Amino acid sequence: MNQDDIREVLPLLLEGFRTTLLATVLGTALAAVLGLAVAIAARTPSPLATAPLRALTEFVRSTPLLVQLVGTYALFTTVEPLTIGIAVLGVHYAAYTSEVYRAGIDAVPPGQWEACRALSLTPRRTWQAVILPQALRNVLPALGNYALSMFKETPFLAVITVEEMVFDARAYGAEHFAYTEAFTLAGAIFLLASYPTSLLMRKLEKRLGH
Repeated sequence: MNQDDIREVLPLLLEGFRTTLLATVLGTALAAVLGLAVAIAARTPSPLATAPLRALTEFVRSTPLLVQLVGTYALFTTVEPLTIGIAVLGVHYAAYTSEVYRAGIDAVPPGQWEACRALSLTPRRTWQAVILPQALRNVLPALGNYALSMFKETPFLAVITVEEMVFDARAYGAEHFAYTEAFTLAGAIFLLASYPTSLLMRKLEKRLGH
């Protein structure tokens, strides 16, 4: 590989990495909050509330992320591509994190719910003080894994012109005929960022007893 190309493309890729990281952090936050809201709303006994949520969740999980990105980008032409990318990533992964939350909530022992009723706790207090702390402890490792998956899927944002790291690597490679250097370096940056995070998630799983 050409060392001059590597030195030249590295600052460009690091600039694109900032966009990649921003999309991952904001997308993960959106997926975490929206997924929790869907999981709680899905426990509503009214089918009028749960049926649309179930249908939307199944639609998102049954269609590729790439199709969702392109379709949303085509519909909202006046919205910034990065905003669209973050929103689509968040909604896409919320469909999966909602199931993770559901499993975590279902894992809370029934006795905890009964104790809350016996103490006449309000539903809000029950969720905030008893149910969610236990459920979140159960699902943190899975949420971390989804965050890593989202990080590795941010290159899809290039198809809607978001100038993230892989977009910049492709642009540099096309201009300088140095695809090998650009994409190899981009892959190395992904590895250097994701591997330590993966190790931290494994330690967290062990600490939480998973």
